[in-house]
Amino acid sequence: MTSAPLAARLGRPGGPLFFPVTAYGPDGSADLDTYRTHVRRGIDAGAAAVFACCGTGEFHALTPEEFEACVRTAVEEAGGRVPVLAGTGYGTALAVRYARLAEAAGADGLLAMPPYLVVAGQEGLLRHYREIAAATALPVIVYQRDNAVFTPETVVELARTEGVVGLKDGLGDLDLMQRIVSAVRAEVPGDFLYFNGLPTAELTQPAYRAVGVPLYSSAVFCFAPDIALAFYRALEEDDRATAERLLDGFYRPFVELRAQGRGYAVSLVKAGVRLGGLDVGEVRPPLHEPAEDHVKQLVQLVERGHALLEGDGR
Repeated sequence: MTSAPLAARLGRPGGPLFFPVTAYGPDGSADLDTYRTHVRRGIDAGAAAVFACCGTGEFHALTPEEFEACVRTAVEEAGGRVPVLAGTGYGTALAVRYARLAEAAGADGLLAMPPYLVVAGQEGLLRHYREIAAATALPVIVYQRDNAVFTPETVVELARTEGVVGLKDGLGDLDLMQRIVSAVRAEVPGDFLYFNGLPTAELTQPAYRAVGVPLYSSAVFCFAPDIALAFYRALEEDDRATAERLLDGFYRPFVELRAQGRGYAVSLVKAGVRLGGLDVGEVRPPLHEPAEDHVKQLVQLVERGHALLEGDGR
């Protein structure tokens, strides 16, 4: 693990948060050499942190052995330059196991995804995440989405839990997020981290920033880091003209393309990485590859995004 406290490093990011795809070889097995290259390129391009084996990295499709090997590879490649966080999830027992594998692999923190299948009450969810936090010395960011939706009171209790340092929101309810941010600010001293975790978070990030959620994950950074970095800098510098140009000309059309197929939040991103010249393989079932026409549209969209950076994309 790196020496600086994770919350402090993530609270002052110098670039987008990078969620690499997991590379597979022709035989379908994890390709650690290609994965290492993908992680290296992201860090060299300006990523502020690496979130290995999370949603974009197909956590759901990895065996425990593959998971640990990928996290270890990301940690080795980062070399302490940026923090590396790993996903964990499923039921409590398996989530604890993955958390411990991530700790053994040298990760700096955990992104705790929703528990598998069941729809639990607030008391059960709180117990689940507290057991994950207690299982290792790693700081935990809790991911709100799908069947893990919290009341402000539950997030206050999570924020009071030793080891829980933040909340990532993939639900998109800004009214709820404003009440969560307000409740934690009023009840829990110190800094608690908030992340926008919606697919293609850039589209909603201006709104999230307004309610006190400054951090966001960037899947676009996987395949078009220059576009993602330009947007990130535009937000940081309050360059509304650049941010709006990219939102209107690239991000909104990309979200509309992503909506054309189920699972495209992962498979379309992975296709984008391949289009950039790095063969990371296809997605594993139950996800499927995007349609050929949609990949062609992605090519055109990335070209337009690059043109927008040069000021001639309108």
